[in-house]
Amino acid sequence: MDTEERRRGILETARRDGSVDVNGLADRFQVAKETIRRDLHALEEHGLVRRTHGGAYPVESAGFETTLAVRTTRHVPEKSRIAAAAADLLGDAETVFVDEGFTPQLVAEALPQDRPLTVVTASLAVATVLADAEKISVLLLGGRVRGATMATVDHWATRMLADFVIDLAYVGANGISREYGLTTPDPAVSEVKARAMRSARRRVFAGVHTKFGAVSFCRFADVADFEAIVTDSGLPSAEAQRYSLLGPHVIRV
Repeated sequence: MDTEERRRGILETARRDGSVDVNGLADRFQVAKETIRRDLHALEEHGLVRRTHGGAYPVESAGFETTLAVRTTRHVPEKSRIAAAAADLLGDAETVFVDEGFTPQLVAEALPQDRPLTVVTASLAVATVLADAEKISVLLLGGRVRGATMATVDHWATRMLADFVIDLAYVGANGISREYGLTTPDPAVSEVKARAMRSARRRVFAGVHTKFGAVSFCRFADVADFEAIVTDSGLPSAEAQRYSLLGPHVIRV
């Protein structure tokens, strides 16, 4: 197996399993650990993986996106803490946009249900979570349903959003970086997120630390567009400070 074949195999494994470790890859491909580290470095240079201590995980891109089902199995304790902290930022908002994705779904679950609230969402999962809440009205955006994320997209969704003025938007992303802002792999998803950003008076990003530094295909917002970024303590404090210099309050939980 030559170098390119091995690196393709590493990437396929990372995308299938969600992550890879140096020791396991060295055993599988019968090469030295240092060879695997060079492979991971090359893949990271091409924006295909992000390296971690002892391994790497795949970066979502135009050609690869994890499903909602997979996302519900990763970093669940961290995402739960993030969601609770993000919900605490609700303030006096009466109308809220909740984005697609597992972390936003957890935010929806953490919203108070003892006060009147109108929630606008493209996510079937979010709508299902809140459908039985007596004091919460749910507006589900119409459009084409993407099976991978169980959320609606295209002009039906963006047209509905254009008619709203929303107090607070909870927004997710596949990647967030200081240079490129917030990104996502699919142009149709990007359009919905961008429209929600324009319709909202306040905006909060909620996402696990692995999103930071990752860059996907479609850019829909700048870091400075947010009043707050909520993530977990896996994001180094020095890096959190760099993001806060762009404008938002960075909360690590």
